[in-house]
Amino acid sequence: MAGLGFSRLGFSRIGFSRLGFSRLGFSRLGLRHSVWLAGVALAGQVGLAAAQAPAPPAGAPPAAAASPPQQTTATYEDWIVRCETHAGPPPQKLCEMVQFTQVKGGQGGVISQVAIGRPVKGQPVKLVIQLPIGVWLPTGIKLMAGAKDPGLLTSFKRCLPQACFTDAEINADVIRKLRTTTETGQIQFKDGNQKDVSLPMSFKGFGTAYDALQKE
Repeated sequence: MAGLGFSRLGFSRIGFSRLGFSRLGFSRLGLRHSVWLAGVALAGQVGLAAAQAPAPPAGAPPAAAASPPQQTTATYEDWIVRCETHAGPPPQKLCEMVQFTQVKGGQGGVISQVAIGRPVKGQPVKLVIQLPIGVWLPTGIKLMAGAKDPGLLTSFKRCLPQACFTDAEINADVIRKLRTTTETGQIQFKDGNQKDVSLPMSFKGFGTAYDALQKE
């Protein structure tokens, strides 16, 4: 999380209206900026498993260091499909499609991240939206596929020291709408002063990225 640079936005010191969202560009960033949807969703399970794991017997040799996960990315216009494979045991592969938004020129750090994937195979598709701390939590985030779209409202579920997250399950109808829209979408929320904020969201490459995600 430290690599995200959300703290540099200083929401308590810089109002959203001063960030110049009309100048925002879509950024294709690498894995070093990743906040894994699956990792967020599974964090509680991993923590519980670690707490329940039996302690090694006294005098036992130290366990071998786990090998780092293998990471891959593929870009589909304004979307990135990224995967992380853990050797295990048991082996586990986590994949998601993601889009980042940052101030044009990259001087202000990442502002938002939208990730879509399945935390566990066979489970419903999940949408996770991440924003820096300092947002107004009660109203959540609305994802709109166009000017006339009523939008998908998501509620904040958790905040970490540098970011807050909403998540929601999305069905086939929502996926179909997102992959066929030709308009620029919006991420709508309120800042800490309860002022309305809209961030642009691109759906270019959404369908191709989603098809690639399904093959992983």
